[in-house]
Amino acid sequence: MNVVEEKIDNLNAVLRVKISKEDYAEKVEKTLNDYRKQANIPGFRPGKTPIGIIKKKYGKAILAEELNKAVNQSLFDFISKNNIQVLGNPLPKSDEEVKGDFENPTDFEFAYEIGVSPEFKLNIDKASFDYLKIDISAEMLDKEIENLARRYGKLVSTDTVGEKDMVLGKFTELDGDKPKEGGISNTSTISMEFIPESGAKKNLMGAKIGDEFVIDPKEVSKGATDMGAMLAIKKEEAEVLNSLFNFQITEIKKMIPAEVNQELFDKLFGAGAISSEAELRQRITDDLTRMFSADSDRVFNNAISKKLIEETPIDLPESFLKRWIAATNENTTIEKVEQDFESYRNGLKWQLIQNKLIKENDVKVDPQDAINYVKSMMINQYAQYGIPAPEDAELDKYAKNALTNKEEANRIYDNLYQTKIFTLLKGMVKLNEKSLPYEKFIEEAYGKQ
Repeated sequence: MNVVEEKIDNLNAVLRVKISKEDYAEKVEKTLNDYRKQANIPGFRPGKTPIGIIKKKYGKAILAEELNKAVNQSLFDFISKNNIQVLGNPLPKSDEEVKGDFENPTDFEFAYEIGVSPEFKLNIDKASFDYLKIDISAEMLDKEIENLARRYGKLVSTDTVGEKDMVLGKFTELDGDKPKEGGISNTSTISMEFIPESGAKKNLMGAKIGDEFVIDPKEVSKGATDMGAMLAIKKEEAEVLNSLFNFQITEIKKMIPAEVNQELFDKLFGAGAISSEAELRQRITDDLTRMFSADSDRVFNNAISKKLIEETPIDLPESFLKRWIAATNENTTIEKVEQDFESYRNGLKWQLIQNKLIKENDVKVDPQDAINYVKSMMINQYAQYGIPAPEDAELDKYAKNALTNKEEANRIYDNLYQTKIFTLLKGMVKLNEKSLPYEKFIEEAYGKQ
């Protein structure tokens, strides 16, 4: 077997694979004999069919299969030996027929197109980026402490509806000013604190047990999902519901927050861990800083990857790539590829940039990194449910077992490489720390809601 490379330009080449009869004849003969041993053809005993009949029936298919194996191995060996950085996989040259005679097989020649990964430079040493952090204000801490006190508080019955009360009552669908026959009827709760400002909310304020109101349920719920749960109907039904309802108050509950004292501190963080409100505020500040640091990193990661993709000149063999995408995706047309190619191009550019950073900076993820990553995720999951994590040896066993799943392992390694790449980039550029109020920070991190 012989492979010859014909360079078209720096990004495209043709590989011609020449295969002689000696390269495939023995394998074809062996496969034919294996077929003969297994063949069950009428008129012949099993394994006794004449080889000529086997050749006539299966010969071309077996020859094609063996040639395909030989070509693929030759291409792989040539590309590896010559360290050619290809994009995608080699494609049969569409405007050339295979040279060779399948009826009287001797020598064959196959032509394949390849796209070559480009050379490029990264210029980021003098780049600077805003690194957004949340400004944890006194008002924010006050709100967090209030929420914690309410979470550990208790509900008590009260006579009149206040702005943060829970109002239990019966919803009855109306037809005009009377209950609708066969209409919706359900007993549910309205949380005054979380419903939008509306005429219904104003009417409920100060109301008492036994009071009745005509209510549009849209005014006392937050979207179709919430309204569906409130009326015990499906979300799809809630989306098209336009009825008014009679709402009769049957009970009013007020939340009495827990006192901010040692008892609350111990419930939150364990006995003796916190001993004053000042320490509580510092602990909340630290927790919020940690919680929002992931968002700070995500904003930075998005900004730097976008800049690198947009400002790094990378030439790509676009015509080849479009043909390769269309050829390797059954449900994709060349028109669809053209339509979506900018997104694909950006994804490929980012992949090439990452590969360059990994290679030039010797970025590595070893198996222990992956094990530690899985263990950390499991510890966090246990913590979310308030359950102590198992012993380290048991966690180690679970983590190693999880990594036997190839798909899951690939995802984990990808995540770890991404993390290391962005940590590397963070150290290569100038960071301008910029503190923002909570609302502004969330807008930057998640976009306008």
